[in-house]
Amino acid sequence: MTQAILWAMAGTGFTFFMTSMGSATVFFFKKEISASIQRIFLGFAAGVMIAASIWSLLIPAMEEAKSAGQPEWLAASGGFILGIAFLMLLDSVLPHLHPGAKEAEGLSANWKRTTMLMTAVTLHNIPEGMAVGLSFALAAQSGQGAGYAAAMALALGMGIQNFPEGAAISLPLRQEGISRTKSFVYGMLSGIVEPIFGILVVLIAGQIGPLMPWLLSFAAGAMMYVVVEELIPEAHLGEHSHCRLEQADRTDEPAHRLRALRAQRERARTVRVPGGLPRLLQGRGPDQERDFQGLQ
Repeated sequence: MTQAILWAMAGTGFTFFMTSMGSATVFFFKKEISASIQRIFLGFAAGVMIAASIWSLLIPAMEEAKSAGQPEWLAASGGFILGIAFLMLLDSVLPHLHPGAKEAEGLSANWKRTTMLMTAVTLHNIPEGMAVGLSFALAAQSGQGAGYAAAMALALGMGIQNFPEGAAISLPLRQEGISRTKSFVYGMLSGIVEPIFGILVVLIAGQIGPLMPWLLSFAAGAMMYVVVEELIPEAHLGEHSHCRLEQADRTDEPAHRLRALRAQRERARTVRVPGGLPRLLQGRGPDQERDFQGLQ
């Protein structure tokens, strides 16, 4: 039990350290990280969390349930659904503001913008801390080197994607006029929930052994909710919005052209133009002449 707690502290402490290092960029940079780099890190984070949800959480949850004599599908699906419901509830209740967003989500509150920015990243970090803590607890329980290697790889991946998260908090706060020191502290504190929840789930799993499969699948469901609701949409937001704008322009182009031709036709009826309609069609392509003739 003590060894599992120590490993969980080490793993989640590393992820918290990487969040702090990302927040420290406020002392060296004045501008925010470019949108393209942010999308790369978001896509990386989504891939790490999807892989961790399946290989480090769901599959071990089924194996633990089988060894405990529990139905494999019940622990995996039940905990997964509960994890999604838990994050969905927090997302709808807690006021939070995602970086770059104009309107806050959750219940209305008179919280400061800085507090709501921290809350958004905190919601993201809760399942990450649970996943890292449970992975090390499971490795300590099995005593196999492969389990420790998988848990370390998970902590490394989480730590790498936590670096831009810390910067995504501290740099915008600095641009809003907050001092560099306070911006760093706010960004650092956004990751403190990882060691808290990581150690908490280890303590719960140690006291109630049969809950380990449910806790593993619970963390998997919470992480998948973050991936689907936040990471993937934000990683593809720029590309998808650009594609939608281009499609809208292509769709509306004939309508704009027809409206312009209708307006010119009305002007030709009310204003005497030398040469009449042929004069209006001078210099236009065959497609526009055909569209105009169809309006008569």
